[in-house]
Amino acid sequence: MKRVLLRSVYDAVDYVLDHYYPFGMEDAAPRRDSYAVISIQDTHTKGFGLTFSKSVSCVDVLTLYFDDIEREVPGAVLFSEEQASQIIEFIRKNRDADTLMVHCYGGESRSRAVAAFADEMLGLDSRKHLNGGHPNRYVLETLKRVSAARAE
Repeated sequence: MKRVLLRSVYDAVDYVLDHYYPFGMEDAAPRRDSYAVISIQDTHTKGFGLTFSKSVSCVDVLTLYFDDIEREVPGAVLFSEEQASQIIEFIRKNRDADTLMVHCYGGESRSRAVAAFADEMLGLDSRKHLNGGHPNRYVLETLKRVSAARAE
């Protein structure tokens, strides 16, 4: 992957639609990169009411459901080590895509943590995702812990 993009759900939809073109008009698409999507959705609403799917441009999609919390909260779903493993495998499996797009509702906490981790895993500069925002520290620490345990 050449880059990791951090998006809100709204901006993620716009990014996907920038790859669309009418039949026979491939040159009309504003974007032509291949991409993989990590879609982080809320559990209290059972998602955002939309899901992403594979297409000519979208090589793969991982949809995860967990809430933007950093400790156990009754009725909410805390990010798990299994979900961390799924993210790590997804990034490894899709290294040939040009872009990894990571989104949650606002693109500020959960997805920011996953994007920063993906940058580090891919040898890219994670500062753009760590600085100027509020990454979910629990998500980031869990990803790093699971990755380190897998490397042993």
